[in-house]
Amino acid sequence: MANRDKELEEEIYDKVVDLTEYAKRQRWWNGLFGKNSGPLAEKYSVATQLAVGGLSGWCAGYLFQKVGKVAATSVGGGLLLLQIANNSGYIQVDWKRVEKDVNKAKKQLKKGTNKAGPEINTFVEKSTEFVKKNIVVTSGFIGGFLLGLAS
Repeated sequence: MANRDKELEEEIYDKVVDLTEYAKRQRWWNGLFGKNSGPLAEKYSVATQLAVGGLSGWCAGYLFQKVGKVAATSVGGGLLLLQIANNSGYIQVDWKRVEKDVNKAKKQLKKGTNKAGPEINTFVEKSTEFVKKNIVVTSGFIGGFLLGLAS
């Protein structure tokens, strides 16, 4: 009985294909991600990559959730206190000055968007290249991040 189970296990193991090797041979994978799927794919197994990506994503998502709640509470509480102070007469808002400053900020932002374009494009290209090279870790991170947000 033990021999048969061992033979069956070996047969199943032989039929299981390493996902990274299988994916590298596929034309669609090479067209989408290039021939080299990254240094992590060559050093570690798919399971290890998913575990590392998932764990780090969960930690980031959990921290993001906790910090987000604190930030939202702080901003909301601050706005509430400002509104109460305004209605009580402690604060007088010069709305003409606020409008003038907002318009000035809009003009500066419009000027700055033309200058910031190349840096943003470079960042997006580098990020896309990283994701393509480390697709398994990135997938694990995204999944873990969403689980961290939900917990």
